Amino acid sequence: MSHANKDKSQTATPVMHDPKSVAETVDWGLIPTMIEGESRTSGKLLYKGPGGSPESGIWICTPGYWDCHVTADELCHFLEGRCTYTHESGEVIEIEPDTAAFFPAGWKGTCRVHETVKKVYMIR
Repeated sequence: MSHANKDKSQTATPVMHDPKSVAETVDWGLIPTMIEGESRTSGKLLYKGPGGSPESGIWICTPGYWDCHVTADELCHFLEGRCTYTHESGEVIEIEPDTAAFFPAGWKGTCRVHETVKKVYMIR
C-alpha cells in the first residue's frame, strides 16, 4: 500500500503553533494533594497515544503549594510564570519562563506555584 492511499488522520503530525498564546483550554480540576491554597489546572492536549502514553500538550496551574509525585517520565518547557520544586532530598529547582526540566518517574517532593505557570509537556 502506498503512502498516498493511507488515511491522512493516521499519518498527520500533531502540531501546536505558538503554544504560549493558546487560550482555549479545558479545566482539568484542582490539584488533589494541596498543602496550602487551591491550585487549579487546565490545558490542551496535543497528542495522547494508545493506552494514554505518550501524552503531550499545554498545562497551566494557578498559585498554591502541593505534594508532587511524578509517576512517569516528564519533560517540561515552562513558558510563563514562576514556581519552585523541592525534591524530598532538599534539592531546590527554581522555575521561571523559558526553563526546561526533566522529572524522572518516581520523583517526589513539593511544588510551590508563585505565579500561574504555563508549560509544554511530554509524559511517557
